[in-house]
Amino acid sequence: MVGYYRYDTPAELATLNEICALDAVFTNYLLPQRKLIFKQRIGSKVIKKHDTATALHQRAVVHLAKRPEPTITMNATFQKVQPAALSRQILDLTRQLEVLSQAKKAPRSNPPLNTDPLAKEAK
Repeated sequence: MVGYYRYDTPAELATLNEICALDAVFTNYLLPQRKLIFKQRIGSKVIKKHDTATALHQRAVVHLAKRPEPTITMNATFQKVQPAALSRQILDLTRQLEVLSQAKKAPRSNPPLNTDPLAKEAK
């Protein structure tokens, strides 16, 4: 999501933290995932059974049905989530992070070896 640049400045760290927080909301509330229920090996064949794909938020709400406080806060957060706006925010922050990392002074490159034209003729 954020590329392979070196992020070592405080501004880059702050941007990375924002991206991680927004991505956690996106993943937990909007991306459905299938959970493995059963796995059996018969010789070289592996049989797997999965349940239906649901978002992690929905799984947590079902799991915490007896405790109303976490369920209420998760449902309130879910009502505030705007998928398109969240996606745009993540893309904008990744662009900012790329600009920040490319704006740093590039490392000094080493001069090429064997630049002497006479060295090529001597061979």
